[in-house]
Amino acid sequence: MFTGIVQDIGEVRSLETRGGDVRLTIACRHLELSRVQLGDSICVQGCCLTATEVRPPAFVADLSRETLALTTLGELVPGAAVNLEPALRAGEPLGGHLLSGHIDGVAQVIEARPEARSLRLLIEAPAALARYLAPKGSIAVDGVSLTINEVEGARFGVNLIPHTRSATTLGSLRAGSRVNLEVDQVARYLARLLALPGS
Repeated sequence: MFTGIVQDIGEVRSLETRGGDVRLTIACRHLELSRVQLGDSICVQGCCLTATEVRPPAFVADLSRETLALTTLGELVPGAAVNLEPALRAGEPLGGHLLSGHIDGVAQVIEARPEARSLRLLIEAPAALARYLAPKGSIAVDGVSLTINEVEGARFGVNLIPHTRSATTLGSLRAGSRVNLEVDQVARYLARLLALPGS
């Protein structure tokens, strides 16, 4: 589990194709890899990945065809910046909202414009995810826990305060950028329960 509170911005060192999959190496700046064991989960751009090698200051993870097809990780290039968060440990503060690191869909930024000291984003989600979007509800964009301001159909707005812009990759988003989305888990389960016969 994760919280959507990014703890480091990593840099993609390499992407190596191996039998149709990709081996991804990411260098960290601040993430304490001495606490990361082989097989631990690390959230990369909102995606839960397994550390298959730990070589401080970098770690390695394998990207399956499924991950490459359903997320933006297949679009990464060497030098790209990525949001990083280690798995939540018992007793640590839950500052954002609970995330699984399982991407529900890839969305597109429609508009990015300054609003006072914030950056306001208008994002269009896949139509199938519209039912999970609610004003003042939670959403994870590239692994960052955000509050939805308003919703119109499959489009929703969020504000990035200066800290979020500087501490994550979201400050560089522009119109046309593609982002990984994970909807709120409570909304997902509630929608499933309401869809069951007899609900």
